Amino acid sequence: MKQNLRPFAFVLAVPDIERSAGYFRDALGFRISWGDAPDWRLVERDSVRIMLGECPTDMPAAEIGSHGWFGYLELEDVDAFHAEILARGAISTAPKDQPYQMREIVVTTIDGHRIVFGQRRTPSA
Repeated sequence: MKQNLRPFAFVLAVPDIERSAGYFRDALGFRISWGDAPDWRLVERDSVRIMLGECPTDMPAAEIGSHGWFGYLELEDVDAFHAEILARGAISTAPKDQPYQMREIVVTTIDGHRIVFGQRRTPSA
């Protein structure tokens, strides 16, 4: 029998669950769930889910170099999203056109995890 995989969530280890969940809520516009779980929070925006697990003694994401990249999400208007999250206090690069026909920003969480948000571009004539 063929099994169909469906995305559920990214999973991130964070040192302070409330601080990290607050960044996703306040800076990136996510909703927070699982408030009764002592060491887990689920943050959601549209169809994107990220599970935050409290791991206060683990190496911080900011210190693990390229392993701190955790996702690539596509959206319709990267410039509008960039303006929205900057107004909320997010840490983000400026939008940049890439040679592979994407316009992207890199958002860094308060813990140092990095996520790319990209928009497909129409090739120029």
